[in-house]
Amino acid sequence: MKVLANRFITVQLVALLLSACAATPPPQHQNLRAETDDLAMVTSWALTMADTFGRENLLVVFDIDNTLLAMEQGLGSDQWYYWQKGLAEEQPCSDLLVPNRFAVQGAVFFASAMRPTQADAAEQLRAIQDAGIRVIAVTSRGTEYQLQTFRELRRHDMSFWPTSLPPRRGWPETFVPQGAERPTLYQDGVFLTSGQHKGVMLDALLHMTGTPRPGIILIADDKRENLEAMMETFDGTGTSVHAWRYTREDANVAAFDGDKAALQWRTLEPALQVIQGTLGPDNFELPESSELAGCP
Repeated sequence: MKVLANRFITVQLVALLLSACAATPPPQHQNLRAETDDLAMVTSWALTMADTFGRENLLVVFDIDNTLLAMEQGLGSDQWYYWQKGLAEEQPCSDLLVPNRFAVQGAVFFASAMRPTQADAAEQLRAIQDAGIRVIAVTSRGTEYQLQTFRELRRHDMSFWPTSLPPRRGWPETFVPQGAERPTLYQDGVFLTSGQHKGVMLDALLHMTGTPRPGIILIADDKRENLEAMMETFDGTGTSVHAWRYTREDANVAAFDGDKAALQWRTLEPALQVIQGTLGPDNFELPESSELAGCP
C-alpha cells in the first residue's frame, strides 16, 4: 500500500508541477520537497524532469549512507556516528564513547560490508544514467574513507563517473574548495565533502568543474538538514532544488542500540589491533589509546 501511495503522490506532484510550469518562454522551475521510501520514485521524477525541461538542465545528486548503501550493523553506521557525537557533547567521559570516532568509523568501514538500501538501488541509478542525465554522489564522508567508500560502491555495481560532472574521473588529490574549511575529494563522480555544508560544497564543485548551475538539482538524501542546505544555497540563483528525503532506513536508524554497538566495538577492536600491528596502518589507523582525554 505504501508503494502505491508513493506512486499516487508522485503522479499528483508531476501533474501539479507541469500545470504550474506550462508557460513559454521557458517554463519556470519550482522548488519541491517530497519523501519516499522507494528510489524508483526518484528515478521516475528525474526521467520526467529530463523529458520536460531537457536532460542538459538537470543534475541528480545522491547521498550514500542510508540513501544508497547502509551498514550491515549499527556499529560504524551514520546513526552510530551521530550517537557518538551527541554522547561526546553530553557525557564526555561515558564508557560507551570511543576516543576518536573518525578513526574508529574508518576502521569499521574497512572491516565491514555494506548493503544496498533496496535490492534495485544500482538499477535505479543506472536507469537515470542510461537516460544521459548527469548524476553524482555527494557524501558527508571524509577523504580518509576514500578506499572503503569506492570498494563498497564497486561491490554493489554503483558507478557514478559515466555521466558525472567533468572531469569525469575527477582529481587525484584532495583540495579545499571555496567556502570550505577542510579538504575534500572529487573522484569518479563521488564528492567526499568531509561533513561540510552540502549546498556550498556542490556550488563550489560546479564552479571548479566549469559547469553552469543547472535549471534543476534533484537530490535524494535521508537527512533533512542536507536537503535544506541545498535549498538554502541555490535559493534565488535561478536553480530549483527538488529535495527528496529518502525514508526507507528510518526504522533501522530509530532502532539503533548504543549498548549493542559498544559491545560490538569491544569485541572487534582487538582483532583490528592485530591487523594494524601486523600489516600496518595503510587502510585504517586506530586511535593510539583507548583512554578518553581529560577523563579519570
